Amino acid sequence: MVNWIWLFMIVVSVVSAAVTGKLEAVTEAAFDGAKTGVTVSFGLISILVFWLGLMRIGEDAGLLRVLSRMLGPAVRFLFPDVPRNHPALGYIMSNMAANLLGLGNAATPMGIKAMQELQKLNPDQETATPAMCTLLALNTSSITLVPTTLIAIRLQYESANAAEIVGSTIAATAVATAAAILADRWYRSRASRSKRPPMTPPYTAPPHAGKGGEAVG
Repeated sequence: MVNWIWLFMIVVSVVSAAVTGKLEAVTEAAFDGAKTGVTVSFGLISILVFWLGLMRIGEDAGLLRVLSRMLGPAVRFLFPDVPRNHPALGYIMSNMAANLLGLGNAATPMGIKAMQELQKLNPDQETATPAMCTLLALNTSSITLVPTTLIAIRLQYESANAAEIVGSTIAATAVATAAAILADRWYRSRASRSKRPPMTPPYTAPPHAGKGGEAVG
């Protein structure tokens, strides 16, 4: 679906440029965008390598394990249908810890591993389970304490104070995470209600029924 959206935008842009006689501007913008993308990517490498290295040091020092244990009660609350001590929970906690530190690139492999483990618990391999939907929502809206990637991009463009977005990022991601959790709880409760067996109304004998419910005629 995303590919079709991008294709639509590209086609509309090219057609509009052809109609208005601005094809040359579209070509220049395409090359400038490609050049900027490569430049920014190279600028991000050093920052991301630095933070990923710190994360590896923290992992070897046990920091991530401590953070995962702190997240344990919240994870068990958010994923009640995942068995206790299941490998998926460990990957989920590692994913959340990486997202808290703004290391989306490090969080992605953990999220993929968590999804693979959750799929093993899935009775219907063609449909996502509630736990998988919860993980996707949390991974997308996770609270970020240190927006590493954004800070790196701001440094790349010579921001005077690249870290000034930390407070607003924490506030925005906290609201996003709260909204995701509320939506997840609502959909879970709605799904559980829809799966309840319908209540059978009490039996009422028909009019003029005799003993044992036989009709009296």
